[in-house]
Amino acid sequence: MLRSRVLFITGVLASCNILQPTATAATASATNPYKIVSTTQTMGTGGIDYVYADSDGRRLYIPRGNQVLVFDLDTLKPVGAIANARARGVAVDPNSHHGFCSSSPVVMWDTKTLETIKTIDVQGRPDGILYEPATQRVYVFSHSQPNATIIDSKAGSVVGTIDLGGAPEQAASDGKGHLYVTLEDKDKVAVVDVKGLKVTGTYDLAGKGGGPAGLGFDAKNHLLFVFCHDPATAVVMNSEDGKIITTLPIGRGVDGGGFNPSTMEAFSSQGDGTLTIIKEQSPTSFEVEQTVQTKPRAKTCTLDTKNGHIIVITTEPPPAGASTGDAATSPPPAGGDQGKKGKKGGGGGPGFLDIIVVGR
Repeated sequence: MLRSRVLFITGVLASCNILQPTATAATASATNPYKIVSTTQTMGTGGIDYVYADSDGRRLYIPRGNQVLVFDLDTLKPVGAIANARARGVAVDPNSHHGFCSSSPVVMWDTKTLETIKTIDVQGRPDGILYEPATQRVYVFSHSQPNATIIDSKAGSVVGTIDLGGAPEQAASDGKGHLYVTLEDKDKVAVVDVKGLKVTGTYDLAGKGGGPAGLGFDAKNHLLFVFCHDPATAVVMNSEDGKIITTLPIGRGVDGGGFNPSTMEAFSSQGDGTLTIIKEQSPTSFEVEQTVQTKPRAKTCTLDTKNGHIIVITTEPPPAGASTGDAATSPPPAGGDQGKKGKKGGGGGPGFLDIIVVGR
């Protein structure tokens, strides 16, 4: 009888020890939430779209008007600009130290000196852009065909084009030969063979989410986090077969997303002024961990992998009576704002560019 009690107590204590790490992790998450850790405002002119953090080069790139503004990623202080680049987004090859922006023509520059190397003629209407590490190529995406123009990131030459069968928004690479691209107008994710430069399949969202815009990718566990407009939902699916695992609610007006493998968290930025953080507890278990309040129209985001910071951007008009003498002299893009369908953050006239850094 005594021996039975000892075994019972020992078993209880062992169970407590097994459960303790999980409880500690949950407590740590609750006591150390995400928050805005720094912000900055810069007066200027022109609309904005995608923001891009070069974590290796410690630069932050933001297209605005007809130039790409460049900031120090650690201090958020301006360090220069790429002129004559009416772009939507930026991609950087960390090996060749070449930068590219999705403009027409595409501008290629030296990321160390910010000097323009060349311009590259492309077809379509450049929008999103991505550096693909397996082939060391840059993908320039367009809502009109060809939907993707592929550029050798070292030579700056066009190596091919791909018709994706829909309007691409955001893409992610597994680094092993596959590229996944959200097709906003088809409610699908296209799978691309980056060596063969062809679409090998599409994954249907099956009514679980519409208007997919942002994309996060857990390469280790082969999971796609597809962030959708209507309904405002994150659809989690298997990247190998397109099987839908679950859905979770996000804020309204999503236009960007990502995944941080260091924390096993997916995230999406929304125009309603929210940043949604989704915790991957296991490859089959997920929860909305936190919703961070940012600012209205802060739709696009990027990840500083060194510090684990998520950066969002928006624009807002200056206060009444404020001086706009420091505003950039470039004219605003046609139709006021530069964003897709004329709905991206703020007007094209003089106003503040807000950079918001979220971290723990």
